[in-house]
Amino acid sequence: MHDTLRGCLWMTGAIASFTIMAIAGRAVSLDLDTFEIMLFRSLIGIVIVVGAASLAGTLGDINRNRMRTHLLRNLFHFSGQNLWFFSITAIPLAQVFALEFTSPFWVMVLSALILGERLTKNRVAAAVLGFVGILIVTRPSPETAHIGQLTAALAAIGFAGSAVYTRLLTRTEKITCILFWLTVMQAGFGLICAGIDGDIALPAVSSLPWVALIAVAGLVAHFCLTTALSLAPATVVMPIDFARLPVIALVGVALYAEPLDPLVLLGAVIIFGANYANIWLETRKTA
Repeated sequence: MHDTLRGCLWMTGAIASFTIMAIAGRAVSLDLDTFEIMLFRSLIGIVIVVGAASLAGTLGDINRNRMRTHLLRNLFHFSGQNLWFFSITAIPLAQVFALEFTSPFWVMVLSALILGERLTKNRVAAAVLGFVGILIVTRPSPETAHIGQLTAALAAIGFAGSAVYTRLLTRTEKITCILFWLTVMQAGFGLICAGIDGDIALPAVSSLPWVALIAVAGLVAHFCLTTALSLAPATVVMPIDFARLPVIALVGVALYAEPLDPLVLLGAVIIFGANYANIWLETRKTA
């Protein structure tokens, strides 16, 4: 019970961090494009990871044993994160977070293609139900279609690919190694993409705190999520993650005057319900 409570507390830290990152991302988007945000975020991340690893004595965990897998993982994550930063400036935050909840369905599909895992009836049913939720959230039509909805959905696929390759890496690599190559490679990708036009904007002095906040919040969010799942069952932890949606919806209302859309909330409930049902059935099999 003690570990379960600790896991729930770590999960609230993840929710707070993801919310802070969305607010900071919107603030800095007036000054930097998504590639520049990723470049400066990753440079700050390198300093944080190396500094933390030095204090913890884990620098020796960094190696170059699985560079191809690191590369594929970070290509997926870099693509997904850039699309996510664009989406939070283009559509209401609640829509972005609702569509982000579809990532586990894409993990199922990519796990079958990359890891050779079997697509069970339960997984297929969950994916179909999740797709119904997507249609409710986006309500695609010529009148309501928005590029931000597409980029948010594609961001979920990017995060799913990153999760699948992370699963591969964690079989042999330590967290310090994974985070080190995450920050280094994405700094490289950001430098290439931001500098392809020969013009990389430096953050204004007023934007530096927001960029630093994005870097810290991103690392803290994933650390909290990983720690929560290591302490408590996914069936306990993941329902708490759903609190991200009403929290970000209220943030959207309070800070950006975004309307509360009941259909977005309904679609998100369906997407989350399908996710949770699949997790519950999967854990019952292995219990």
